[in-house]
Amino acid sequence: MLHLVQFGAGNIGRSFIGALFAQAGWKVTFVDVDERVVHELTRRGGYPVVVKHPDGRDERREVSGVTAINGRDGAAVTAAVRSADLLATSVGKQALPHVLRAIAEGIRAREAPLDLILAENLRDGAAFARSVLADALTDRPDLVETVGLVETSIGKMVPLMSEADRSADPLQVFAEPYNTLILDRHGFLGSIPDVAGIQLVDNISAYVDRKLFIHNMGHAAAAYLGFRANPKTTLLPDALEPVHDVVREAMLQAAAALAAAYPQDLTLPDLHAHVDDLLFRFGNRALGDTVYRVGRDLPRKLHKSDRMVGALLLAEAHTMPSNCIVDATEAALSFDARDESGRPYEPDVIFRTEVLSRGMDAVISETCGLSETVPEERRVADLLRRAAGSDHA
Repeated sequence: MLHLVQFGAGNIGRSFIGALFAQAGWKVTFVDVDERVVHELTRRGGYPVVVKHPDGRDERREVSGVTAINGRDGAAVTAAVRSADLLATSVGKQALPHVLRAIAEGIRAREAPLDLILAENLRDGAAFARSVLADALTDRPDLVETVGLVETSIGKMVPLMSEADRSADPLQVFAEPYNTLILDRHGFLGSIPDVAGIQLVDNISAYVDRKLFIHNMGHAAAAYLGFRANPKTTLLPDALEPVHDVVREAMLQAAAALAAAYPQDLTLPDLHAHVDDLLFRFGNRALGDTVYRVGRDLPRKLHKSDRMVGALLLAEAHTMPSNCIVDATEAALSFDARDESGRPYEPDVIFRTEVLSRGMDAVISETCGLSETVPEERRVADLLRRAAGSDHA
């Protein structure tokens, strides 16, 4: 039996990566630091995934053939990596370096190459991982070349779970029906796993950018435009309804820019179909997605490397229309949604009081990171100033 070691037993790890491989007949070992989850996975050997369909129907799927080890047990982690046929991570960028250093110790103990799926939605994730592994293996640089680094584009959305849901069963996890795992074909050193749901692509950068500039941008645009239309709206599907057409046009503008940037990989008809599929999924009330969750963290989401301003730069680079993306970005400046307890997101409060209060020039340079000396960035900065009603040149 083939063996996947999955670092991260959270929502994506359990509802998506681990479930796909377990259902394909692989043994799955989760590595996590949540002692309760590790204990229960070890004791039960499986867990339920509740698929939340758009029609309100819940479909319960049992995942079996799994176990778990505590990520703080270095010897156990090393042994798991040594015996694995494939590794995967779903831990987030902050935790990823710690996980990669633990993986490096396991690589030292191996005699054969090993592939690592980076299920992180991380741009240039392979280069990032290679750098961390190289630092951890300075005495054995040859071992870095024995690890195949497989980048992904993770489009699966995870429904929100209440405390009652978690208390009912600490292992149950909710999921939307979408179950496609997009992988970089060229990242593998060994055999590509024969697992239903995997989609292999030749240019993973195109699909990472598609996720960021259509999926993430469109999702955030729905929150920002929907909040501006009605600040009392709580759920994302409700926010989307009155601004659906503008959000769709913003996503189509990003699609046009992506098709221009990646003509060998992304076609306009396929991207338009992707946009409409995403809008249908955004409207799934069973996900329980909130305007607050989707829109919060303005300092990150307005940076030029992220979804809003990044999409504007892509459109500008290929001389494509971007007025609807500009409108959504401008709407973000008045975004002030609160969580279910009425609390704002603290980094957004700091952004409004310490940056936005000083005007668009401060936002453009400090939050967006745009430079007046780079022509495309200067043009995007001018678009944002005009949209915000600023007369600064």
